[in-house]
Amino acid sequence: MQILKSKIIGNGKPLLILHGFLGMSDNWKTLGTKYADLGFEVHLLDLRNHGKSFHSDDFSYELMVDDVLNYIDLHDLESVNIIGHSMGGKVAMLLAVSKPEVVTRLLVADIAPKYYPPHHQTIINGLKALDFNKISSRTEADEELSKHINDWGTRQFLLKNLHWKTKETLGFRFNLPVLSEAQEEIGEALPSQKIFNGKTLFLRGSKSEYISPNDTDLIKAHFPSAIIEIIDNAGHWLHAENPTQFFEKSSKFLNN
Repeated sequence: MQILKSKIIGNGKPLLILHGFLGMSDNWKTLGTKYADLGFEVHLLDLRNHGKSFHSDDFSYELMVDDVLNYIDLHDLESVNIIGHSMGGKVAMLLAVSKPEVVTRLLVADIAPKYYPPHHQTIINGLKALDFNKISSRTEADEELSKHINDWGTRQFLLKNLHWKTKETLGFRFNLPVLSEAQEEIGEALPSQKIFNGKTLFLRGSKSEYISPNDTDLIKAHFPSAIIEIIDNAGHWLHAENPTQFFEKSSKFLNN
């Protein structure tokens, strides 16, 4: 059995944080430290095929939930608070409806329990176009990636995954070949009839289209106790674009 890599900060009530597609635990380090200061033992996880966790040709939400449950067992965590962003939010939702006794509070960041058609192809194509036999610096990688992805913030988010695979060769930490083939799986909806009655908060970015007012009924069908709140002046990466308000709303929910 392979166990997910993590960074653990602080002591107290367990709080697991699950990153989004092509992200990693480091994306949450600053906020994780702030939650630790509030009295949480924060577990920043790298999901399979991401960050420093293991690579596998097998990829599904069910497998990712099993990975998180194995991690919980290994660390003797009886029940956890959990924050999941985007893909990580889908993992967190499926975990909560599958094993409600494990989850104390669920916070879902900018994703709904619905099906999303594949929409990362431009990013995938840009990443695949990088030839690390010719690219030898982060600056060169950014320059090449800018031919495919205009947004500077998105490029910086992706390039956080760069590391030296050998002394001479750069590469990505995520498993690009597998993730590029997993677009349908990434968009999967939460199975119908699955319900989590525990305390749940959905936070959505005011500029994001991932959660719309039309999704409220579906959210409530799966999560009857859910509250839905908006993070102002933020898109899909709401925790990075407005970290102050994200922390304010999330910490109030987690500590209430």
